[in-house]
Amino acid sequence: MKLVDKPAKFITDVNHEMSKVSWPTYEELKSSTIVVVVLSLLFVVFIFSTDWVLQKLLRLIF
Repeated sequence: MKLVDKPAKFITDVNHEMSKVSWPTYEELKSSTIVVVVLSLLFVVFIFSTDWVLQKLLRLIF
């Protein structure tokens, strides 16, 4: 295979593989995004509260 043929084969292979992908619908994407945002916010609250409690405990100890 010549060096010139490799990019063309790559593009052909990429197009072939991308045709196999099942893309989410708008509703699926929207609901997944909401789940990610809500879980991220919950994680932030958990980390913040854990940090705050540990900070208070350490100040009490020292």
